[in-house]
Amino acid sequence: MIAPRELPMPEHYHADRAACWSHQPAPATLAAAATAWAARHRIRPAARDQRRIELLLVDLQRDFCFPEGALFVGGRGGRGAVDDNDRIARFIYRNLERISGITLTLDTHHPHQIFFPDFWVDGEGRLLRPHREVTAAEIRAGAARPHPEMAAILAQGDREWLERQALDYCERLEAAGKYRLYLWPPHCLAGGDGHALAGVIQEARLFHAWARGARTELVVKGESPLTESYSALSPEVLEAHDGRPLGAANRTLIDRLLSADAVVVAGQAASHCVRATVEDLLAAAARRDPPSPGKIWLLTDAMSPVAVPDPDPDRPGTFLADFTAAAETALATFHAAGAKLLTTTTPLPEP
Repeated sequence: MIAPRELPMPEHYHADRAACWSHQPAPATLAAAATAWAARHRIRPAARDQRRIELLLVDLQRDFCFPEGALFVGGRGGRGAVDDNDRIARFIYRNLERISGITLTLDTHHPHQIFFPDFWVDGEGRLLRPHREVTAAEIRAGAARPHPEMAAILAQGDREWLERQALDYCERLEAAGKYRLYLWPPHCLAGGDGHALAGVIQEARLFHAWARGARTELVVKGESPLTESYSALSPEVLEAHDGRPLGAANRTLIDRLLSADAVVVAGQAASHCVRATVEDLLAAAARRDPPSPGKIWLLTDAMSPVAVPDPDPDRPGTFLADFTAAAETALATFHAAGAKLLTTTTPLPEP
């Protein structure tokens, strides 16, 4: 058996494409190149791996990964996800023989969901704006309520049920202590260009699959209209006030990830979907016998926090929302819980 080694970058990769919204690989050409690459470097099939390392990539979609996107994760420096994607792609190519399989999550939304502004109106009937929280106290006071039209779309016309549900949802979020309901601009809408994977990520995961005969899977999350799904493993709230289900934990994905010898995690955003996914993954690992938080490895230079610049030209360098501190705190907490913190250029340890 050929020992795992760091491989050179293939000729087709160009770093400048990490910043290109329109870049998409040509599948037939890429498949042929991957087959030839595997033969040239005598790359063994993934099925022969004695130790299985799973790469979990969270929400590397155009809307998050490019300044043209609806919700670009630029971090404070303004290039966040663009540079992250270049590093992630390079990590995949260099570690082609170490990565046994790649799972990618896809944030997937529809026009009317509880975390979009059009779901809500204020006490005067005006739509709420994005990048603000909605609290249970506001709902009780009548300062925020579901748009009357939402009842016909989401609650079979039962406005009273929807209003009660909206309050119950915010109360449950606040009681859990992780998040308050935050209103995001519409993003990652199913069927739209912004929903697609960034081109260099799509290219790297297909090249890996063809070069190694490896499994690659896409996991859809976020379609339930009345709960958020930051985590790839479970919605924030699982049931409505009357007990009807809003969503369910993805037990199949949890079991598959934790059956690997190591799970390497990267993606967007460090402050939200990566954070929530790792929280759930660590909690599941802690419940295993024996507990296995040490098999979760985080690529700290391959994720960025949400930091939304203030568009007012008179306020340069300020942000409408900045979750950098939350992301930093989360990484420290994960490390304390047993997760390993790596970078994309760190040689992968043996699991």
